[in-house]
Amino acid sequence: MNLPVKFIEKYQQLLGEEATAFLTSLQTLKVQKGFRLNPLKPNFKQVKIDLSQPLAYVATGYLGAVSGRSLEHQTGYLYSQEPSAMYVAEVAAVQPGERILDLCAAPGGKSTQLAGKLQGQGLLVANEIDAKRARVLAENLERTGATNVQILNEQPAKLAKKFKEFFDKVLVDAPCSGEGMFRKDPSAITYWSPGYPRECANRQREILKSAWQMLKPGGQLIYSTCTFAPEEDEQIVAWLLAEYPTLKLLPLKKYSGMDSGRPEFADGRAELTKTIRLFPHHFQGEGHFIAKFQDMRPQSTQKPKKSKKRFNQFFRVLNPSERGYWQEFCQLQFGRQLFEFADLRVLNDKLYYVKPHWPDLTGLRVVRPGLELGVFKKKRFEPAYGFALSLDPTLCQRVIELSSDQWNQYVQGHPLQLSSIAKKNGWYLLTCQQKAFSFGKVTNQVLKNYFPKGLRLRYGQR
Repeated sequence: MNLPVKFIEKYQQLLGEEATAFLTSLQTLKVQKGFRLNPLKPNFKQVKIDLSQPLAYVATGYLGAVSGRSLEHQTGYLYSQEPSAMYVAEVAAVQPGERILDLCAAPGGKSTQLAGKLQGQGLLVANEIDAKRARVLAENLERTGATNVQILNEQPAKLAKKFKEFFDKVLVDAPCSGEGMFRKDPSAITYWSPGYPRECANRQREILKSAWQMLKPGGQLIYSTCTFAPEEDEQIVAWLLAEYPTLKLLPLKKYSGMDSGRPEFADGRAELTKTIRLFPHHFQGEGHFIAKFQDMRPQSTQKPKKSKKRFNQFFRVLNPSERGYWQEFCQLQFGRQLFEFADLRVLNDKLYYVKPHWPDLTGLRVVRPGLELGVFKKKRFEPAYGFALSLDPTLCQRVIELSSDQWNQYVQGHPLQLSSIAKKNGWYLLTCQQKAFSFGKVTNQVLKNYFPKGLRLRYGQR
């Protein structure tokens, strides 16, 4: 790896005697891989992967590599994530029932971790401004099986108008100069320049202005970057403290190898040591900066006014025929109605699980307004891929357990001939190693393939 000369000179000046070890780590040490288990899945620790290297700072985190083509990755039991990035969502200390915003969420590592901590209670709004990356975000969150997530593709400033003082916690993993990605993705070096961190810092300030507007009085703001640049780290924190006097910087627990933020990199205020720097020559990871703020504005004691609207205007209610198709599916698959009709709404003929108290998304660019359950077609209901990933197979009446070889064939898009016990025609939840991975439809002992076309070659073992 050829680091830019100006980059080398900058950190020689900033780090002094420590610079040699830092620069050497970027050029010689191997990328450290990690992964997390997903607590939203049933029996989530029953995975066929080495769990002998747990991370002290993340209960579900481990060192090791995950294959993106494996059954356990496709079913959302495992999520591959760089070790230092895992600590950001950990310090958010999310509690079930809270309303959380991940403002710059793609590709989804932190969002999937936040969703796991919510345990299906409360609401996670995950936003990504880039449309292509927002689709990747949706794909990664879909695999988790989370039922309480809305995914948006919007400008932070536009969200601020819709969600004024709405969230208990706002996480801003800000777009940055990416210096912490040089070792993992050397192409990041090509767009670095001496002035680039300053450009990124200007953008980060604008994003944080919107984030502040969406934070409830008494809420918490978590700010992070994957860069070493003081312009985007300590100097942004100092700016926030000066710009918003009601923000209080909270101390973060530091584990072995974690460094304190450096006051001398900003305005010298001693409290900047409450932040965390993760340097690759001290810590098993690629590099991160983390700060956490408590808003000290008094929380309102008034109960929110009840909306006069029966439900937000983004959706429509199910018509009588759709109710019938859904009820028929539920009776066959679960032997009961899985959700209250008050929590079901339709958008473009797709059926979603959406709580009535969730925000009205009218006027916003929406990728996923809730958990997609399926789609209504002519005289029938077809269940969605994401719905399958949210289910515990033990709660289902119609399940087909496939072998590893059959799973491999199915995720490549092939139909399967069922040669075992005869199955009635209709929809079945498909599992492999007791892990739900899709719905399939049996017709005359042939299991037709409904695995999403865009995912097939990605997971199939060719």
